[in-house]
Amino acid sequence: MKINRNYRSLGKDYLFSEIARRVAAYKEEHPEANVIRLGIGDVTQPICPFIMDAMKQAAQDETRPETFCGYGPEQGYPFLRGALQKYYEGFGVELSADEIFVSDGAKSDLGNFLDLLDRDNRVLIPDPVYPVYRDTNLMDGRKILYMRSDRDNAFLPMPDPEAEADVIYLCSPNNPTGAAYTREQLSKWVEYANLREAVILFDAAYESFIEDPEVPHSIFEIPGARTCAAEFCSLSKTAGFTGIRCGYTVVPKELRREGESLRDMWLRRQTTKFNGVSYPVQRAAAAVFTPQGRQGCEQNRRIYKENARIISETLNRLGIWHVGGKNSPYIWMECPGGMTSWEFFDDLLHRAQVVGTPGSGFGANGEGFFRLTAFGTPEGTREAMERLSRCYGKERA
Repeated sequence: MKINRNYRSLGKDYLFSEIARRVAAYKEEHPEANVIRLGIGDVTQPICPFIMDAMKQAAQDETRPETFCGYGPEQGYPFLRGALQKYYEGFGVELSADEIFVSDGAKSDLGNFLDLLDRDNRVLIPDPVYPVYRDTNLMDGRKILYMRSDRDNAFLPMPDPEAEADVIYLCSPNNPTGAAYTREQLSKWVEYANLREAVILFDAAYESFIEDPEVPHSIFEIPGARTCAAEFCSLSKTAGFTGIRCGYTVVPKELRREGESLRDMWLRRQTTKFNGVSYPVQRAAAAVFTPQGRQGCEQNRRIYKENARIISETLNRLGIWHVGGKNSPYIWMECPGGMTSWEFFDDLLHRAQVVGTPGSGFGANGEGFFRLTAFGTPEGTREAMERLSRCYGKERA
């Protein structure tokens, strides 16, 4: 028996596992410390009661013969796909129900979609990048090309005509940087992908935080995207489903390569390897897109948006360069005092008892930068920013 040797090309530890290890070691040495976590992007606000009522009712349905549901359609129940169709119509995007695939989250689909793509494809990803894009391709042994994302391009890299890419990962609003592509910028990526017959894997997990009308919620708002893109989205941040798990992927019928429909291939893959999302979870997900559900989710997002404003305002006051915070729950800051990413992580943890995410964990171009999230509690976020100001304000005065 031979193992998949491609795993040897991965780092020893997943980024967030190393963060957890260091925080646990600090807590063991300082059990009295009140550590505020603004690192991993988990939500803190509870799910809207209206949405949970829908889930409870669906669970009750499973106790009665006349409403019991066994195996559901792998692609998702029609009631949820119909709700998603109407949601996309709000962006001016028309989708067929059979182009929508309900899943347990964008993270798994972004990895699973690689089943459709040959290992000889060259993959273009930004650096810094969400580790899942890089690591899932390394696991499969694909060649990765990195596009430089830095202060000079405001962490929004644009196409290089000389780059010979077959698969392109884009995330907007971006994780980890919080930067978001405008309609004009995204149009250039669509033009590039169609010219090269490449496929864009577009991660739209944070689209619900967009407020700027020049920032598209969906890549399918861009003319030509249906022939070159698949879109991945999640309810984790939209509705607080980080623990419930539900997302969706859109694969247009026009997306074809080598005479094959990627939509049909994805359907074949899902019906073979996936049994679908549970009925109660899909009922809860459908409730997200009702007027009551959308109102409840927006109330929570307003809290996170205010947290982002407080973080950004604090960094501005301290003279610390950053992007994100607007249209995004992530803030990407330059480490103060010329510290490396992990030096600042340790310094911030030990001096302020605040946890963030080292930028170097997202790639070489993340060195010297740091990610904070707006998903903390309002009280915790304010306290964290007060501690940050006390620890680093005088140094910059």
